[in-house]
Amino acid sequence: MTGGREPWRPGERAVLDRLTEPSRIQAFLNGIPYSTDPVYRSPRSVLRDRKAHCLDGALFAAAALRRIGHAPVLVDLRAENDDDHVIALYRVDGRLGAVATSNFVHLRFREPVFRSVRELVLSYFEFYYNLDGEKTLRSRSAPLDLRRFDSLGWMVEDEGLGEIAAALDRVRHYPLLSREAVSRLAPVDGRTLRSGMTGTIEAGLYRPKRREG
Repeated sequence: MTGGREPWRPGERAVLDRLTEPSRIQAFLNGIPYSTDPVYRSPRSVLRDRKAHCLDGALFAAAALRRIGHAPVLVDLRAENDDDHVIALYRVDGRLGAVATSNFVHLRFREPVFRSVRELVLSYFEFYYNLDGEKTLRSRSAPLDLRRFDSLGWMVEDEGLGEIAAALDRVRHYPLLSREAVSRLAPVDGRTLRSGMTGTIEAGLYRPKRREG
């Protein structure tokens, strides 16, 4: 935003004006297809194309959350032998929740009931797995406030989004598990694995690398 003025066009505002709660923002994202396109979409482009992958969805959520008084903040979830994931944070009465897009149904919305970023991120742990049934979440980033990128016009322009993606990759990441804990992880049971893949788009699925031995 420049000079406190919103960048949205009338048709865009008509959609955004209905997204008055984090759950409504999530419902909008749930209602559009998961994108397998190898491009980044700004919130404006998500509104135009009606599709989003996880970074696109987190950017859209951050922009929509900003309109209703929340800071536009992202957290990167880093995985082993799997895709990373990005979520948009929001805070209500001192507790944290998240809005997100994912090809896996359980990696999306979180109610604002968590006391810390770590606690919130760990709520994704049991549902964060690859096609081999391995639990893959390993670390999370420090929160990244998107207001520092306002000069890029990230809410309405696609061109600078690679810089935000790179910043998410560079920001400090904190491990969630020790090596010993990783070595003890049990595989995901079949019913949980199948439930998380309800409605997934095949082309968007990460293909795990086979481990030697």
